[in-house]
Amino acid sequence: MFQRKTYFPLLLACTFVLLLGSCRQDIVIWPSEQDWVGEVMDDTPIRGFYLLNEGTYPTNNSSLDFYDYTSATYTHNIYSATNPSAVMGLGDIGNSLKIHGSRLWAVINGSNKVEVMEANSARRIGQVDIANPRHICFHQGYAYVTSFAGPMVSDVLYEQLGLVVKIDTATLEKVDTCIVGYQPEGLDIVGDKIYVANSGGYLYPNYDNTISVISLESFREEKRISVAPNLKQVIADASGKLWVSSLGNYFDQSSALFCISDIDDTPVVQPVLLNQAQSLPVFDMTLVGDSLYVLSNDFSYVTEAHPHTYAIVNTRTASVASSHFIVDGTHQDIIAPYAVAVHPVTRDIIIADARNYMGPGTLFYYSPEGILKWKVRTGDIPGHVAFLSR
Repeated sequence: MFQRKTYFPLLLACTFVLLLGSCRQDIVIWPSEQDWVGEVMDDTPIRGFYLLNEGTYPTNNSSLDFYDYTSATYTHNIYSATNPSAVMGLGDIGNSLKIHGSRLWAVINGSNKVEVMEANSARRIGQVDIANPRHICFHQGYAYVTSFAGPMVSDVLYEQLGLVVKIDTATLEKVDTCIVGYQPEGLDIVGDKIYVANSGGYLYPNYDNTISVISLESFREEKRISVAPNLKQVIADASGKLWVSSLGNYFDQSSALFCISDIDDTPVVQPVLLNQAQSLPVFDMTLVGDSLYVLSNDFSYVTEAHPHTYAIVNTRTASVASSHFIVDGTHQDIIAPYAVAVHPVTRDIIIADARNYMGPGTLFYYSPEGILKWKVRTGDIPGHVAFLSR
């Protein structure tokens, strides 16, 4: 099941040095390597998926992989192979990945840019320069990107509020900005409002704990909703409820998942319980239908433990439908669960394992029933998946 074959295209297996005028530049073109894994699956509208590997700061080794369901091939470093003239490769610290229309958008945090590519090929179209960008969402011809709006530095006295940057998706021009809370992370849209998770990640131990609410019409912050410290993601379900992850403070407050209802009136914030004594811990999550897939790799400076959780939440009832969706025991092979993604049609489950955070990770691919189908080596710190339609 895990038999692997690889090849190295001749032109891409080398390091090239180009002389441009009188200035010498070393351009490294990473080899595009392929693995054959899994089985051909060409009976769904999904052609494959991209995986954005964050890379290790500041080594400029963020990379993009692609799995093709129609040929059961996993291609490593597809961005560098497709764009050999991109001198610095994809960049430093890939933090978010989304497909919108015919374009693939990669938020490259450490390189202060959003890279825009053709979704079908990963061929580069252009970039949008944004200071310390984090996450992205789309609405009616515009992209909205959260930005720390300042340097990458941890300081309890850090005073730079974050931004949401509005971008015209056709021209890639920045058209407006909105000030929000400290170190904004994930965002989503419900009706005529944008909801932004403020982390305050640079302000340890005085994290931000709010959701900024932005009017799409005025593109100005209207209010904030208090939730819990160090917010990371916000996901809206079909009924308009918000699912918000808090990473806690790593001491006396653990990570936790919250559900916010009645967002248009007086918001009601409630924790999701794993059991009667514990809130559901969370590091990453994704929503498909009425099922919210949640994984955690919770860390505490008190216990120095990293307990893992693989849960499914029923968003209609705000209750845990499954407390462990991996059923075959292979969760023991996962060292550092870092991201979860779910095939929108088959409900196959992807778990990205960052391993030791210093080298290649592993992608584990499960059936909807939680049985391992295949796994493959990835780039450094695999973190973000985007499914490509045919």
